[in-house]
Order: sequence, then structure tokens, then C-alpha cells
Amino acid sequence: MSLTKRRVMSGMRPTGPLHLGHLVGVLTQWETYSENDDAFFEIADLHAYTTEFANPSMVRDAREAMVAVWLAAGVDPQRSTIFLQSGVPEIAELQALLSMITPVSWLERAPTYKGQIEALGANIATYGFLGYPLLQLCDIAVVRGQYVPVGRDQVAHLELGREIVRRFNHLYGEGREILVEPQPTLSEFPEVPGIDGRKMSKSYGNAILISDDEDTTTTKVRAMITDPLKVRRGDPGRPEICPVFALWRFVNPLRLDAIAAECRSGALGCVQDKSDFAEQLNAYLRPVRERYAQYCRDPETLRRVIAEGTARTREIAAQTLRDVKHAMKLIP
Repeated sequence: MSLTKRRVMSGMRPTGPLHLGHLVGVLTQWETYSENDDAFFEIADLHAYTTEFANPSMVRDAREAMVAVWLAAGVDPQRSTIFLQSGVPEIAELQALLSMITPVSWLERAPTYKGQIEALGANIATYGFLGYPLLQLCDIAVVRGQYVPVGRDQVAHLELGREIVRRFNHLYGEGREILVEPQPTLSEFPEVPGIDGRKMSKSYGNAILISDDEDTTTTKVRAMITDPLKVRRGDPGRPEICPVFALWRFVNPLRLDAIAAECRSGALGCVQDKSDFAEQLNAYLRPVRERYAQYCRDPETLRRVIAEGTARTREIAAQTLRDVKHAMKLIP
């Protein structure tokens, strides 16, 4: 890869099957990164254990299935690096070293810390969960990631990692930049509505999965909520509040204006709209699902892609760790 390319790092936790929101919200952008940047994509299985520590088999099974979706969505393993977090032990060692200089108060003020404990329960309030932002930084720092795609609500989270890097370089750098301070790349990850109108999420049970078959997809679309004031065909509708209309813009944006006009006039009924959308959605997902099925039938290719990417990552990580240990006077 060209040295002039910027190094971008991103990842996902293997906590279950991926859905339409992952595809249109994240993976389409990853495809672009794999084409234009020196991109690293992490299977963040250690991060998955911060909330799913009681379900190790689920995390293990989800790893290759998740990568199969990545490849089916167009992420090119020949032009990017896909690696397994737990397969790069340098990440965990770097986390141990940086934990020595990271104030607990910095971790406790992370935007997601208290909120997720309140949402998911006190049983996840573990040492590992508290250290999640530091581990996230180490994922980036160990490959000397320069840019990290984040939404605006995640900038504060990345800033914590940047503070830790600045502190390390101040303490041990002797005027040199030992660790790279990652910069946020603002990416507007769209909020994709689920079948109940809330954000599409596996935990809400409202997701259209990549692994769903077409009949299941059609059934889910037919169950989607629409405008509650549009009871029957002929009633004027409000497409701006309709989850089905929101999904049209991802699947076939060229039809948006016509659908909006017909909905507002009452010419288009919700039953017909959902039937049309289910047909279009299945057509949109069909090539991705076909490639996904092919990769699932070829686990050796998935394992090879992960192994090769993890090996490349370890080479970079080993040098980063040597530089850190040298700066801390742990090795000559």
C-alpha cells in the first residue's frame, strides 16, 4: 500500500448477526475506506466480552459470520487489513502499560460509561468495562492509526484517547511523538429505523438482518409501523415521520419524491407502500445476501483473510510496543 495513504482504523464487536443498519450506515463507508485509504478493520472480540462475558460461544460464532458480511458488502481484504483483536496480544500489553498513566477519573467521565450501566445493569460494571475507552485507544494506537471515523456524538470519546496519548508523549517522549494522536474523521452515520420506529438494533429485536431470507424480510416490512393517522388508503399521510419512507432513501432514493407526493395526497396506501418497499429491499439486499451465503460456505477463506490481516497487524503492533517499552525504559 502507498505510504501516502492515510491510515484509518475502525471496528465492530461480534455480538450477533449484522443488519440493514450496519450495511447502509457503516459498511458502505468502510468499502470507500478500503478503496482509498490504508484501512484497518478490527473484529473487536475483547470489546464484546465487556458486555457479553457470559456468552463466549456467541461471541466466537459471530466473528466469522460478521466478516462474511463485511466481505459481501464490498470491503476488500486485498486493499485493507481485517484483524482479530484477541489475535494481537500487543493490544492487551499496550493497554496494561498505558493504564499506569490513565487516571480513573478520566475513564469514569467517558460519555457512555454511566449511561450503559444504567441501561444494561450493574453486572457489567467490571474493571474491563471501565477500561473500555483505553482498550479502544490501544486498538488505534497499536497500528498507529491516524484517523478514526466517528459520529459527532463519539468525538468526546475519542478525545479521551487523545488526552492519554498526549500524556504519554509528554511523560516519555523527550520531545518526540512516540504514539500517534488519532484524529476524528466526522462520518455522518445515518440512524436507520427498525420495524418499530426506534433505531434499528439487535437488542431491540427490531432489525432486518442480512442473514434473513426474503420471506422473513417481507414479513418484517409488512409489520412495520407507519403514520398512525393514516388509517386507510385515501387518508393523507406524513412521510417525514414514517419509518418505511425513511428506509426508502437508502434502498431507492430516486423514488422518494414520488412516494412522498402520493403519500401526502392519499393516493398511496401504507399496505401498498410496504409491499412495494419489501420487493425493492429484497432486490437491494439480494446480491449482498448471495455473496454472504458464498462466504459462509467457504469458512477457510474467511479464516485465511483474518489470519493474514492479523499477522500484518502484529508486525506493526510489535514495533509500536517496542517503541513504547523503550520510551518507558522497560527495554534498552
